[in-house]
Amino acid sequence: MKTLPLGRTDIQVTEWCLGTMTYGNQTPEADAHGQLDRAVAAGINFVDCAEMYPVNPLAKETCGRSEEILGNWLAKPGNRDKVILATKIAGPHNAIRGDRGPDASLIPETVDASLKRMKTDVIDLYQIHWPSRGTWAFRRNWGYDPSGQDRQQTMDMMAEVLEALDLQIKAGKIRAIGLSNETAWGTTKWVDVAEQANLPRMATIQNEYSLLCRFYDTDLSEVAVNEDVTLLSFSPLAAGLLTGKYQGGAIPKASRMDLNGDLGGRKSDRVFGAVQAYLDLAARHGIDPVHMAMAWQRTRPFPVSAIFGATTVGQLEQILAGRDLILSDEVIADIDTVHKAYPMPY
Repeated sequence: MKTLPLGRTDIQVTEWCLGTMTYGNQTPEADAHGQLDRAVAAGINFVDCAEMYPVNPLAKETCGRSEEILGNWLAKPGNRDKVILATKIAGPHNAIRGDRGPDASLIPETVDASLKRMKTDVIDLYQIHWPSRGTWAFRRNWGYDPSGQDRQQTMDMMAEVLEALDLQIKAGKIRAIGLSNETAWGTTKWVDVAEQANLPRMATIQNEYSLLCRFYDTDLSEVAVNEDVTLLSFSPLAAGLLTGKYQGGAIPKASRMDLNGDLGGRKSDRVFGAVQAYLDLAARHGIDPVHMAMAWQRTRPFPVSAIFGATTVGQLEQILAGRDLILSDEVIADIDTVHKAYPMPY
């Protein structure tokens, strides 16, 4: 599997990354460890977690469990050296600390807590899960209102957080830093503040990106190219919609829709028509729609490592079976045609 650098760092990761947000509720520990073993055997060297995981459902009492399960795997002889390890500090209004976001004074505590849970001495990529000032992510784009933001307060916060993260890098506890659920303006400002103060630069941005969710294609893609910020795309299968398993009103037992209903706002009157168009496209070309959705990620004109999750080892095997697929120009053109017909299905 091909690798790419995280931003301007020397950290090389595979173009696919294994997500772990179901570890500890939908995915038992033994199955989680089986997934990790299989992903590494398939050539994947990148694993992503968060202090807030697991989700579906999200609960205060389970926060940190995914890191713990991952840590038990990392503690097995030789495993830590096999992967680049990423995790995240939660933004404000979270299940762990309520309204408190990733302020500078909190970072040493949260880094140490994640290190302890994951049984490791260093986190390769430490990310801010969502911005303190708010975000249009998570379907908030329909009513997004940034008019109440205080620009100077935001800039001061960025400088303070970067200084705190710099201390963690100098202490050898983290190697690189990244963003998640950020905007184009926010990403650019993080980079500007870092360069002006000679502080660590944000190397990555982890935002939702799939055939059904393509906000990144506009302003953020330009930021990525010009500022060398690598996209870590989450939900490349659109929370399972692109597998086709929810078509025709189906709700498989213990699936994400069975557990949280509307797939975090992704379920809409328009989305199933868009999904069907992609399923029909894949069928016309004789391609598994899961493989098509994942392979499409590597066609983008900016650097991407796609984060995929699987509830079971069987689901993981289906995804991995398409890891060598390269889409033809004809398939890519057909995807563009469907996208123009269904530009924002949720």
